[in-house]
Amino acid sequence: MHAALQGLTVLERGWLSSNNVLIRGATGESGAVLVDTGHVLHAEQTVALVRHALNGEHLHRIVNTHLHSDHCGGNAALQRAFGAPIVVPPGNADAVAVWDTTRLTHASTGQYSERFTHAAVLAPGESFIAGGRRWDALAAPGHDPFSLMLFDAARGVLISADALWENGFGVVFPEIDGEPGFADVGAVFDVIEQLPVRVVIPGHGAPFTDVAGALARARARLASFRQHPERHARHGAKVMIKYHVMEERRIARDALLQWADATPFLQSAWRRFGGAGVTLTAWCAGFVDELIAQGALARDGAFVLDC
Repeated sequence: MHAALQGLTVLERGWLSSNNVLIRGATGESGAVLVDTGHVLHAEQTVALVRHALNGEHLHRIVNTHLHSDHCGGNAALQRAFGAPIVVPPGNADAVAVWDTTRLTHASTGQYSERFTHAAVLAPGESFIAGGRRWDALAAPGHDPFSLMLFDAARGVLISADALWENGFGVVFPEIDGEPGFADVGAVFDVIEQLPVRVVIPGHGAPFTDVAGALARARARLASFRQHPERHARHGAKVMIKYHVMEERRIARDALLQWADATPFLQSAWRRFGGAGVTLTAWCAGFVDELIAQGALARDGAFVLDC
């Protein structure tokens, strides 16, 4: 473990669930803080993992970097299990209050979620103390307009969510909907480059220390997407299809394509990038076949399986 991660427990999850970061409470604090809670289908497992990591400590608060289904899906279960209040970015607060799953993107991406309530917001420029560390909230728009990163400047620990992974970054959803997002992604990379980061805890994948290398790879990928936005749209569509199969584990190919036809995110991507004369069903069927050929999915007769 990197020395800067002392006092933190990083629960590295699969790609259906985001990583969970438990910041254990320091002397005089009210308990531990958990950052992000994974997917609703893994909620029971998340509760068990967090309970084990707490080792009897009180869970004082849950903080969400953003509210995509893989980052907040365990909120309700953890709230029931531990009674911990939930803190969300302010841009999502109204949607949470009325549980507008379209604005939260759960409905528009055709993903599962469970309603929860929030107690407070954490805005960019604000900070909180946990584990004897000051965590500064930094705006990280691009993948999600309201996403946050959390930075402990004293030890150089960056919880980057989906703004930066060791090999890439999250799908830039606004771009696929026809709104700007690539410039925001690049600006966040510039912010990260100027920070004294020693170790990054990404939303997916293991913590890493080669920040310069990760930024170089991410910038190269971003440049390709900016030059060829249709590649980004195709990538996003394949991610969403793979993700849905991960949720289902096994699904009839016809049912998968019916889901794709009814999913607003894929409808938007197809309208802008599908090409003349290509139906949405055919466009998505091609991605299913590509994912199977790449080994990301498997075929069992009329069914598609996660790998």
